Amino acid sequence: MGRTRVSLEELAGSPAYEIFNEVAKRKAAGEDVVSLAIGEPSFATPPEIVEAACQSLKSGATHYVGSYGIPELRDAISQKVRDKNRITADPKNTVFITTKLAVYACLMAAKVDGGDVLIPDPGYYYSEPVIMNGAKPVRYPLGHGFNIDAEAIKKLATEKTRAIIINTPSNPTGHVSTNSELSEIFDYCKENEIQILSDESYEDLVYEGAHHSIGAMEDAPSLVYSLFSLSKSYAMTGWRAGYVVASEKKISLLNIFIENTLTCFPPFIQAAAAYAIKNGQRFIEQFRDELKYRRKLLEEALDSMPSITYTRSQGAFYSFPSYAASLGSTELAQRLLRQNNLAVIPGVLFGPSGEKHLRISFGAPRESIDEGMKRLRVGLAQS
Repeated sequence: MGRTRVSLEELAGSPAYEIFNEVAKRKAAGEDVVSLAIGEPSFATPPEIVEAACQSLKSGATHYVGSYGIPELRDAISQKVRDKNRITADPKNTVFITTKLAVYACLMAAKVDGGDVLIPDPGYYYSEPVIMNGAKPVRYPLGHGFNIDAEAIKKLATEKTRAIIINTPSNPTGHVSTNSELSEIFDYCKENEIQILSDESYEDLVYEGAHHSIGAMEDAPSLVYSLFSLSKSYAMTGWRAGYVVASEKKISLLNIFIENTLTCFPPFIQAAAAYAIKNGQRFIEQFRDELKYRRKLLEEALDSMPSITYTRSQGAFYSFPSYAASLGSTELAQRLLRQNNLAVIPGVLFGPSGEKHLRISFGAPRESIDEGMKRLRVGLAQS
């Protein structure tokens, strides 16, 4: 089937970033807005990581480098995924690429055009990269507690299904997939030659249970693209640092994408990323402990609101409560921003199953969570 061309005019922007821009505009106008919307921890990047970038710049690392990533970084990535994720990988199985762009690039490498790609509902905004690749996004419903329901996926898969995207820990639900959940999906995809994109951006922010990488179920990378990010683990959201682990062939295709778009990524950012991966476990632990406390603050406030029901977030830094008000989630979120100066994200933006939910981030500072929950209580009473 021929490639389907898509105009940018047909695509939607990032819903979360549109809200972020609106909040920034209101704050610039002097409004007292509390934002629990953006998917970003409030922490600054640790000074040691910043210093690694500065030292790289001072040493003259301001030129082109290899498009796959600098050798030091690829070595660090392969060692990390072997030790932490139990993925059998060598440097040749790695490429440095910011994770959001990697979703698009991996779908292109997977040759999904003209076919279907299964994406979670509710789930992150994967539909637009799928559409940009000339494929059709097919939403698979999540089960009780937002777990991956293998039977629901099997019912939706057809001969046109080229790939499935999974995300654990999940944005927006905070669910952490169990090894048995992932194993059932892996076995089905292997049997039916369905490629797997595993978005593990929140791998280090797990409060209950343990993170499992579906790529560890392969003797060597083959079916799975494992996508990782430094944004949340090391508070490096603005650095746009991430990487993919996959088969050598798949990595070569991703490299072709990089060569024909960005050429390469800044070497000083890669130096900082290598430092973080090799030396940053203590930062992860500090961030995770603080976020766990912030989750407690948020959930204690939600517990006091009779119109709110939620499933505890096991990972990431989002709560995804449902509410009893009659308003749709978009209208409720707009009203909260307009009347209560509180920014949250409508659940329906994560798929039809997210309707009557709100995504609330506890990545914000403690005082913002306290004040935001007060405003949410008032706003729900007004609705």
